[in-house]
Amino acid sequence: MTASSKLLFESVLLADGWATNVAVEINPNGDFVGVQRLRPKNNTEYQTVAGCIIPGMPNCHSHAHQRAMAGLGEKAGWFVENEHKTIDSFWTWRVAMYHYLERIQPQHLYAIAQQLYLEMLKAGYTHVGEFQYLHHDQKGDAYANKAEMTLQCMQAAGDLGIGFTALPVLYRYGGFGGQDALAGQKRFLNNIESFCEIVQSLFDAVKNSEHRNCAVGIAPHSLRAITEPLLNEVIDALPKTQLAAIHVHVAEQIREVDDCMAWCGERPLEWLLNRFDVDQQWCLIHATHMNDQETTRFAQSGSVAGLCPTTEANLGDGFFNLIDYVNQGGVWAIGSDSHISISPVEELRWLEYGQRLSYKQRNVMADKQNLNTGMALYCSALAGGRQSSGAKIGSIAVGQRADFIVLDSQHPRLYYRTEQDLMDSWLFSGNENLIQDVYVGGVKVIDHGHHHHQEKIERAFKRVIDELAKS
Repeated sequence: MTASSKLLFESVLLADGWATNVAVEINPNGDFVGVQRLRPKNNTEYQTVAGCIIPGMPNCHSHAHQRAMAGLGEKAGWFVENEHKTIDSFWTWRVAMYHYLERIQPQHLYAIAQQLYLEMLKAGYTHVGEFQYLHHDQKGDAYANKAEMTLQCMQAAGDLGIGFTALPVLYRYGGFGGQDALAGQKRFLNNIESFCEIVQSLFDAVKNSEHRNCAVGIAPHSLRAITEPLLNEVIDALPKTQLAAIHVHVAEQIREVDDCMAWCGERPLEWLLNRFDVDQQWCLIHATHMNDQETTRFAQSGSVAGLCPTTEANLGDGFFNLIDYVNQGGVWAIGSDSHISISPVEELRWLEYGQRLSYKQRNVMADKQNLNTGMALYCSALAGGRQSSGAKIGSIAVGQRADFIVLDSQHPRLYYRTEQDLMDSWLFSGNENLIQDVYVGGVKVIDHGHHHHQEKIERAFKRVIDELAKS
């Protein structure tokens, strides 16, 4: 907990648009308790923050352990699975990923997560939803605290200063209809009792933690990894009002759709919507392959589409049907998933460019409220990120967490841009990081592009990579 602070923002993006000379007050818990548009009479009480201030971006979908292998899945080659040859795809990449994660232990995951979250903060992500399924040791046995691996990620986030929604993964089976798990999945598996014990441990950790920037949800991994009775029993066993969110992978690959159809005669999203009360508490990750009926039902459910364009592109998944989804009121957020890229700029740029390539149009995501595409994209991602995290974030307003970033408006790429045009120039030109400072809970965690523990974190990460390479 820190002392309360009073800041004067020269230029800031509020919920209803840009404003100048806005005085804010942040309480010791890190929340906005005052946001005043008029310049205060006594300016000496306020510390001026120069530059353009915008809310920090939530990252709705992260697998921290995959940061250690980012870029190592790009060697082409054939792979034989179940006696059938298949060319490079998500499924061949998954085998490489399973092989890499077999060596990761709790101390490794802490260092990897710290490096990852450091990179997120510097890129402008101020909150992360950690979809964590590496629960057990190499033999598949539980640690003394069954939540050990997720707790390592939570501790890394708290020590670094990024907001955190724990999303422990419910993983029990290896295919639709309760098929046996694969050997490479033994570290993921839990029954109802052990999974609920993990969630309760995380509830306790949040309650007893000095870090007041954590929440806990659950993440049934995918329809391949659960059954209807299993998920219903877990949801019934947990206090739903305490859960920040429910996240699930769905319909990421065409093969997944085909396998689901072969199993039950329904498409994955169709199956989920037919059997569960999918509402605003849910976030459906990827949902890349939907038909028109699924798109409409998804949009009308009020749940969030968790989109990860750089990972979806890297894995060759396909394009999400964003235009039809948004036109029917659909809500969406962005995540960095496998961490091929850790940049909200690149996720939003890829999202827009993917739609342009699909529809052969420009400025696809601009809307009546925001004719500037950059503004439209950023504001939509903030709203979806807030909903998917189950936290009071994504807006500079009273009662919201004081998570915000400062853009370097004097940089040549942004110089002499209006606020509206500045967002477009930031998101759609160049590749330099134009984020100057980052505040989480009112605390400056990135100062002129640097975290005060950055060198220590990077050294620890390199030691872990050395250890994993030798093991």
